[in-house]
This record gives sequence, structure tokens and C-alpha cells, in this order.
Amino acid sequence: MDDRNGYMLKGISAKRGYDWWWHSLVGVNQKTGEKRPFFIEYYVINPALGGESPIPGQLPENRAKGIKPSYAMLKAGCWGKGVATQIHNLYPISKFSADPKKMDVHIGDYYATETRLVGAVKLSVEEASAHPEYMSDAGEMSWDLKAEKILPYCVGFGTSPFFRNINAFQMYWHAAGMRTRYEGKIIFNGEEYRVEPETSAGYQDKNWGCDYTSPWVWLNCNNFVDRATGKALPRTSLDVGGAQPVVFGISLPRRLLIAFYYEGELFEFNFSKVWTGPHQVFDCPVTDEKVEWNITAWNKKGKIEIHFSCPRDTMLNVNYENPDGLKRHNQLWNGGYAHGSVTLYRKVNGGYQKVGDFDGELGGCEYGEYDQ
Repeated sequence: MDDRNGYMLKGISAKRGYDWWWHSLVGVNQKTGEKRPFFIEYYVINPALGGESPIPGQLPENRAKGIKPSYAMLKAGCWGKGVATQIHNLYPISKFSADPKKMDVHIGDYYATETRLVGAVKLSVEEASAHPEYMSDAGEMSWDLKAEKILPYCVGFGTSPFFRNINAFQMYWHAAGMRTRYEGKIIFNGEEYRVEPETSAGYQDKNWGCDYTSPWVWLNCNNFVDRATGKALPRTSLDVGGAQPVVFGISLPRRLLIAFYYEGELFEFNFSKVWTGPHQVFDCPVTDEKVEWNITAWNKKGKIEIHFSCPRDTMLNVNYENPDGLKRHNQLWNGGYAHGSVTLYRKVNGGYQKVGDFDGELGGCEYGEYDQ
């Protein structure tokens, strides 16, 4: 059994570390028919330091005393113009449990398994204002969802038990459900959204480690059409992650992990798999109107050109505090309306032969750097 979707924190990492299980998907408003992307996250930080009460690191008295954060958190919300929202409910570590072999996470009365998600978050305007240490907007959301993982993506030996046990990397990534079919119901601020497997464009991954990366790059899309034919591509998926790997405390040059399934065939551009001859260039400009992801990568199998963007007025600055109690990411742009194109080439007889152009929308995305 592949245990990369299981709980990772033990020993030193349980005293300075985080682990989270992220889910993003699209629901349809039952009254208006509008599609809206949502996210759900089950999260824990520094569990060995906690107990019967949550310890928020951004509470002024905790910061003054150098007390590190320790809590479990349900984080959920949505993206969209005028409605982008992140809602945080903090729980004591005593209300948290997780299986090291698989995704089976319990926070309070709620849970996430490989096949089912149940949960709810709620915070009033008054509570959000009175508790800035929650780093949360006001709102409420509940969900009951089934999940079926169709395509996984494993980054390779970097997440193997050996490298995990010696805490080689500062931040780890595993996409157990690079493409996931969700089904069920979400209620967001009193409005019901239906989630259907064929239209959910669902995604599930996890990150864990002792700190976050800066810059931070993530791009996923499960909603592609073939530009030449206009046909939907139900087995085509894009996933990009990384930017600044740190190994044994040494910061490496900026690099990405890129996976593109073209109707079930994997084209992978992974800097850690040096035998494939990977090369890449990328930039992620942030303008007043949008955030962009412009990426070109090539290796012995093929070449990929990615050009996506997301309107800033649909995004939010997603909030996390670092395990040491500081909050270094304050412009971490996070969205669910990324759209753009992928052009794919296959290596043939020493040259690149074009496979096709693929247009995507309703993609998940993230980009940010630490405050300078």
C-alpha cells in the first residue's frame, strides 16, 4: 500500500511541522445553475506541542513569548468575484487523529477518508473581527461528499520512506487524487451547491514538512477540451508544484514538478528524475488584474508549454502561519478560476512532434513569495 497520503508527523517534525490534506472541486448552485469552485482542507500544525486548547501562533501574547502554534484546523471556502472566502475553525490537538497509512483524518466530529469527506466551518463577523489570530473571514460552509480518485501523481523517490524519515526536504508534496470525482452537497452561506462526478473537476493532494516554500507555485486543471475538435477530455489533467526546494537546509535553484496526463498517458517533467533529461523555464508575474503561470519544460519524452492566468478579483490571499510562529506568506495568491492552454509535443526522431493544443478552465492555482 502507498502510504504517502497518510499522516506524516512524528519525532522532531511533530514539534515543528505541519501536515494537511487539500481538496478542491466545482459545485453547481441549485437555484441559479452557476458553477463555483470550492476548497476544503484538513490541517494540523506542531501536534506534539498541543493539548486541550488550540494555540494560535498569531495571538499577540503567544508571539511575545515565542510560543509556537499548535492546533488542528478545518479550513474551507470558495473563490469568486466579490465572494472569495476562507473560513478557519481551530480545534485542540486532543480533538485530532490521523492514520499514518492512508487518509483517515478526524477533527472534532468531522472526518476525511479516501472515499468520503464530512465537515463544517462557521465563524461570525463578530468572531472574525475579535480574533484576528484565526486569520479567517466570516462565513459558514458544510459538506458531505463522496470521492473517487481516478489519477494519482507521485513525485518520486523524494517522498519515499527513507527521505521522509530523515526529514530531507523542507516541504513535501503528494497528489493522491490529481484527478478526483466528487459527488454530494455543499452548503455555502445558506446556498446549496450540487457536486457531480462528471463536472466536479476535482483534485486532492497533501503537503507536509517543517516549513513552507518561497516562492510557492501550484497549478492544477481537470477541465480540458481539445482545441482542434472542441471535445472534452475526461482523462486529461495538469498538475504543477514546487518552485524553491530546500534539501538538508540547502536552498536549490528554482524548479518545478510538472505532470500532464493526456488521456491517461503521463508526460512528466520532474527535476528529481535526472535520467529523463529534464529542463524548464518559468515565470509567474503578478499584475493588478491577474496572476500568470508561464512554463516551458522539455525532456527525452516530450515538451510542454503552459500559459495560464487567474483574475485577481476572484482570488484570495490564503493564510497560513509558519511552524515557528511567524507568518511569512502574506501575498500568497490562491484561486480556482485559472484558465489557459497547454501545448504538448512528443519527442520523435530527435525532434518534437506536436500532439495538440488543449484549453482549460476552472483550474486551481497558487503563487506567492515571502515578504522581503
